Amino acid sequence: MKILAVIPARAGSKGIPNKNIRIINERPLVYYAISNALNSKYITDVIVTTDSEDVKIIASQMGAKYKIRDSSLCGDEVTLDYVIYDAIPKDEKWDYIVTMQPTSPTLKVESLDNAIKYTIENDYDTVLSGINAPHLSWKEENGKKVPNYTERLNRQYLPPCYMETGAFVISKASIVTEKTRIGKKVDIFELSEDEAQDIDDFSDLVNAANTLQKNKVAIYVNGNNKRGIGHIYRALELADEFFTKPDIFYDINQTDRNIFGNTTHNLIPINGINELFKKCQENKYTIFINDILSTSIDYMIGLRNVLPNAKIINFEDDGEGIIKADAVFNALYSNIDLKNVYAGEKYYISGKTFMFYDPIKINNEVKNIFIGFGGADPQNYSDRLLKIISNSKYKNYNFIVVLGRAKSNVTELLKYNEFKNIKVLHDISNMPELMSQCDIAITSRGRTGYELAMLGIPSIAMAQNKREEKHGFVCDENGFAYIGLNPADEVIEATLNMYLNMSKSVRQNYQNILLSHDLRNGRKRVMGIINNL
Repeated sequence: MKILAVIPARAGSKGIPNKNIRIINERPLVYYAISNALNSKYITDVIVTTDSEDVKIIASQMGAKYKIRDSSLCGDEVTLDYVIYDAIPKDEKWDYIVTMQPTSPTLKVESLDNAIKYTIENDYDTVLSGINAPHLSWKEENGKKVPNYTERLNRQYLPPCYMETGAFVISKASIVTEKTRIGKKVDIFELSEDEAQDIDDFSDLVNAANTLQKNKVAIYVNGNNKRGIGHIYRALELADEFFTKPDIFYDINQTDRNIFGNTTHNLIPINGINELFKKCQENKYTIFINDILSTSIDYMIGLRNVLPNAKIINFEDDGEGIIKADAVFNALYSNIDLKNVYAGEKYYISGKTFMFYDPIKINNEVKNIFIGFGGADPQNYSDRLLKIISNSKYKNYNFIVVLGRAKSNVTELLKYNEFKNIKVLHDISNMPELMSQCDIAITSRGRTGYELAMLGIPSIAMAQNKREEKHGFVCDENGFAYIGLNPADEVIEATLNMYLNMSKSVRQNYQNILLSHDLRNGRKRVMGIINNL
């Protein structure tokens, strides 16, 4: 079977001068159509019809044939049907003619081949590329605007409405004439929005360039009631920063799907590292993010082997594998003397909603106390604090105790809601709202400490494990009262009593120290580094 691709690429373009030879993602625009045609499994011959010496050179260097178009066929009034018909060699017999516009650089060769196969298998006369783009639309009848619909529905419930794109028109050679390439038996081959882009103006050039340069992103993250779930929260925040939908992998042996909460992100369960590596090899990610605590050399070498061209970024990693990463962000740790490690508070990524809350006002007296120990609370500090504050001597204070999504024995702890001055909440979504109602706080030495610092809330902190003992930001010097790992109840109670009776001026001083740290721009810093790797 002989299939000819004809690519019309004249020199003149009024909207975008030199459009067909404009460089987009390091290649001239016409390159993409020629490349797809040459790499197609079905197309046997490629001809570029042009009046441009530059286009002729590009076509020739790429291995395509070219036809210098007569000037009479280069005017705006000349139909494309005539141009295509003129370019077809008449001394050969063709089965199909594929028109491919050079203004569709985002089309993938796999889609082109699928469309040609679809045309042949279904014996269509003509198949055109198109996109299903239903919208509430109107038309004009007798001078009046009238709707094209009988019932207003959300877009996803509207009937299909296909718009042609310029990517390709596949026609049986027998129906191609000077006047038409459209036969009687016709269909539309649907493309994705990314592949359906046509270059008509400068904004289209920008959009197509962004699509061609788009990264393919994956995130590997795990969280549970032992290691905490701050990793999960950060992974979901990072996923929102890319102009694409990352694949988020998690190990079913370490992480429960429910830990992610209600999200429409693409969550992919795996059963061990070997399955992860297999998925990576299949998908060829360009950016791969690890948020799994310490990595080993062996793991990072294995990841490099399956993703040799990817940028690999690790978070909160103090393992030996960091030397194999392109970048490591350790917001919870002090500086590490490696060029690829970005350590310290400058790289903390806050939750989006916290950005919209101002610091609290320091009141004359302490009335409301926030207590929260992250998503898991493996030391069961919440249990211990609830037992302490249920004492009648604290009845004049109001306590808000937040239990995280991965906390065990939640049902038992919710019983403390029987106390009028204690409100126990589980897996809440309005964390900054609750924190902002309080005068002081008690927390662990992880992500929640940063959140309280952003809101300027004087806080008592204790470490959940030996790893948290190494977290540098939540410390006395930065405005916290850090009382160590697993302190005795009397130490916790004594520190709480001190804060309850602390003067406004002292609490104001603590707030000033907390707010002296720039925690609101970490997201921008991190993404800037990732995007410039």
